[in-house]
Amino acid sequence: MFKAKILFVGPNESGKTVLANFLSDTTENVGGEYRPTQGVRILEFESQPEGSSDKTCEVELWDCSGEFKFESCWPALMKDSSGVVIIFNPDVPSHLKEIETWHSMFISSQGLQDSQCLLIAHHKPGSGIEDGRLPLASHLSRLLLIHSNLEEEPEDVRQAFCRYLGNVINTMSESREREEMSIIT
Repeated sequence: MFKAKILFVGPNESGKTVLANFLSDTTENVGGEYRPTQGVRILEFESQPEGSSDKTCEVELWDCSGEFKFESCWPALMKDSSGVVIIFNPDVPSHLKEIETWHSMFISSQGLQDSQCLLIAHHKPGSGIEDGRLPLASHLSRLLLIHSNLEEEPEDVRQAFCRYLGNVINTMSESREREEMSIIT
C-alpha cells in the first residue's frame, strides 16, 4: 500500500482546515469561530485514489498554517512530500497574488510535477459562487484547478481529491519503477 504525504498550503483563512477535516472525516468542535492553525496539523486516513492500481492508500494530510511566521519550518514540512494542494479563497483578491508565493515556496522549490499539484478555489458558505475562469499566472494555469463548495457539492470535492490522489500515486509508482530499473541495469 502506498503512503502519500500531501501538504495543504495557502493564505490565512482560505479554508485549509475545513477541507482537511472534511476529506479525512475528522470532526472538530470548532463552534464556527476562526482559529488559525499553529504550525501544522497532521491527519492520517485511508483513501481510494481514482485510477490507481492499488485499492487504497494511506494519506498523511499536512494542514499547514498560512502564517509566514512559520516559514522557517517549511523545509521540514516539505521533506518527502508526495504532493501539494494550494487552497485559496477566490473572493479575496490578495489570495490570487499570494498563491504565486505559495507555488514558488512549495512546488517550484521541490521540482514537483504538475500532476502532483492541485489548486482549490474554496468558496466559503454564503459567498457568491462562480466556477468561472480565474486570472491566474501562466505557471499556475497549467495546474488542475477545482472549485470547492462543501455546502452544495461536498461529494464532488471528495471525488476531485480522489482523482488528484490517483495522479499522485501513479507519479509515485512510475518514479519507484524508474528507480528500481536503474538499480537493476
